Amino acid sequence: MDIQRLEDKIRGRLEHFPAKTRRVAEYILGNSPEIAFHSISETAEKLSVSRAQLVRVARMLGFDGYADLKNTLKKKLLNQVIPSSSDMFPDAGTDTALKLCRIEQANIDETYRNISANSEDVKNFCRAALASASIYCMGWGISSMPAEWLYTRFAELGLKSVLMRRGSLSLLEQSRSIGESDMLIVCELPSYVIEVTEAASQIASRGTQIAAITDSPAAPVCAHASMHFYVSDNSPLFGSSLIGSMFAVHVLTSILAKEMGNEGRRALEEQKEGLNDERIYYPSYGLRY
Repeated sequence: MDIQRLEDKIRGRLEHFPAKTRRVAEYILGNSPEIAFHSISETAEKLSVSRAQLVRVARMLGFDGYADLKNTLKKKLLNQVIPSSSDMFPDAGTDTALKLCRIEQANIDETYRNISANSEDVKNFCRAALASASIYCMGWGISSMPAEWLYTRFAELGLKSVLMRRGSLSLLEQSRSIGESDMLIVCELPSYVIEVTEAASQIASRGTQIAAITDSPAAPVCAHASMHFYVSDNSPLFGSSLIGSMFAVHVLTSILAKEMGNEGRRALEEQKEGLNDERIYYPSYGLRY
């Protein structure tokens, strides 16, 4: 079934559904990633309904069963978040630099659309960051690069942050110090790492708020996150592009700085004052922060 038809059908029949059926239908409308990538048991528990009720609602909406509904939503989400990179290539004969520029511009545009459509999670991200005792930024491999930039941005804003990446301690060992009063932000681009998911699962079990910056709702870490920011990482070379994830970090921390008001302004002014240290910088070349 076409997704637009599904949404129109739900909205058209919503008022006539019994209470439990309506609750499930409304959840489908507003929580496609959870329906698509969580198990039927997880969704049933979240909505306080039986698995049989979920199957009945799926059939009422024209699907063979709940699995058919999940697969339809999954295909929709994957097509939205991971557009075909072949569609982004200009005609043959254009030089490589221009091809890459167009692909990266598409990555930024797609990431912007995803974040713009997710304003509630952006608000929750700012609230959680400001309320947390410490903000932990986790990444593995290339995903450690946006994680490190997040850590740097939080430090510049005067917020207590900790960078988590593979070193002398595993991520699972590092995760033991994270508690309910903290926040975890996981940067996870393919290939997905088992230890990252296991660490996130362990941390989530303590009630810690988790935000995921990743390329797809299919990323295993998404099951343990309450906030999701999907970035586009298409690249014809070198696996994943970091442009989309770095753009997301820049946008989220910039919004956070604005939300902090005078406190954020003071922190950035203090950071700027460091540019006057002539043991480090050449003042005659124009200081900018």
